[in-house]
This record gives sequence, C-alpha cells and structure tokens, in this order.
Amino acid sequence: MTQTVLLALDTSTEYCSAALVSASVDAAGQLTAEPRVWLRHEQTGAVSSTRLLPAIRELFDEAGLTLADCDAIAFGSGPGSFTGLRTATGVAQGLAFGLNLPVVPIGTLLVCAESARLRDPSTTRVLAALDARMDEIYWADYAWDHAQREWHTVQTASLDAPERLVLPDGPFTLAGNAAAAFGERLPAATAARSVDGEALPHALPLAYAALRAFHAGRTVPADRAAPDYVRDKVAQTTAERMADKAAKSAKAVHAAVQSEQSAERSPDGASGQPSSDEARP
Repeated sequence: MTQTVLLALDTSTEYCSAALVSASVDAAGQLTAEPRVWLRHEQTGAVSSTRLLPAIRELFDEAGLTLADCDAIAFGSGPGSFTGLRTATGVAQGLAFGLNLPVVPIGTLLVCAESARLRDPSTTRVLAALDARMDEIYWADYAWDHAQREWHTVQTASLDAPERLVLPDGPFTLAGNAAAAFGERLPAATAARSVDGEALPHALPLAYAALRAFHAGRTVPADRAAPDYVRDKVAQTTAERMADKAAKSAKAVHAAVQSEQSAERSPDGASGQPSSDEARP
C-alpha cells in the first residue's frame, strides 16, 4: 500500500475544475480507503485560464501540502473546448516540467463514464456523449472490466451527427449532456437503460481514473502531453490557413488563365488560328 498525491485539472467545458487527492492505493492503483479530497469546480465561462492557477494554490493551502508533495499531475485531454484543452494541458505541462513529474492524460469522455459509475456503482456499460456544437456530438463507448477493475474502450472518441451514434450491444447508461442538447434527434437517449445528464467532465472523477492510470504506468513526460481535439480541422494553424489561402489563390489564377485561353480560341476550336470564314479572300 502506498500513499499517492495527485493533482487533477479539467477546463474542457465552461467549468474550471481542479482536485487535489491524497489516497492510499494498492499495487493495482485501487483505493484501499476513502481518499482525502480538496476540490474547486466553478463555472467560469471563457476565463478558466485566469482562475486555474489561483484555484490550485488554494487547494494546496487548504491541504497543507506543496507541489513538491505531488506524485503526478492529471488533466482532461479532450475532446472539449479547444481553448480550455490548451489551458489544462499547458498548466499541467508547466507544473510537471518544473518538478520532473509524470503527466496523466485522461479523456473527457472517459471521465463522463467514471462519473456515471461513481454516481451509480451498478453501471458497467456507458455510452458517453457530449454536445460538440456545430450540430455534432463527441462520443465513445466504454465497458467496465470487473476483473481488471478498469474501463475497457469499446469505441474510441469520435465525432458524428447525433443520429449516427452506434448503440452498445447491451444495456447501457447514456452519460453526458447530449440528450439534453439534441432530444429526439438522439436515438441513444430512448434506447439507454438510464440517462445521466450530470455525468460530465469534472476533476474528481478524473482524479479517480488518473490514480489507476498512474499506477498502471499510463503516463507521459511533460513535454509529450497534448490535447486530443478529435475535431482537428476546426482550428487551423496559421501555416494551414496560409497554405489554404495560397491554394485558393492558385486555383483562382488557374481558372482565370483557362477562361482567357478559351476566349482566345476560334469557334472551330483551333487556338490562335483564324476561322475558315476569316481565311477566305
């Protein structure tokens, strides 16, 4: 049995969520007793970046701990708000790099599944679905492995129209806010054994999932931590935007040249040559 101190961060939604957990765990990373938890979960909208570091300081002050006491730092890696994902990733990287700590990326859809199971321990199959805006849904399918005491990924995080979600092959819980966002357009809502609209990205279930991942060795060095956007092409990089603009310009120039060449051709199609009528004396 070991004592593990883990900091978990999530800013993938309109909430700034941070949890500090001190837990006794066995060799498999399973809790042997209820952990001590310090939590901040505040609706901040688009300003999570200004609230996250102060929230972290408050947690350590309350716990009487310092960053040096941490064994690992976990963050919600996505999908979710692009800006929010970058905020959590950057803060986790910065803190972990300075202390040479491992980083534990945890998918936000997996956090929804973990949240649903924490709220109802009988939950063993979860279709996690979050409103992705732009009339689409982020979704993934998870099954609880009793032997391993861990989630098994049946379907990795995907992006689809609400009507295209693939239903699990057995009774399942629908976790996340997709049912509230899309209503009857989401067949999974009526097919589900239960719908848990409160099972959303949150630092506490993230911390529980991260404790198991940390003890299983599913960590990355700070410089390799990265968001999982899923919808990669919505936010183009500057280079991509410039390349796209250049390609469109080249296409426009090519079309103009083709049009000009067509106009210069004679009616019989012989480019640059007079027509038969023009050739007669």
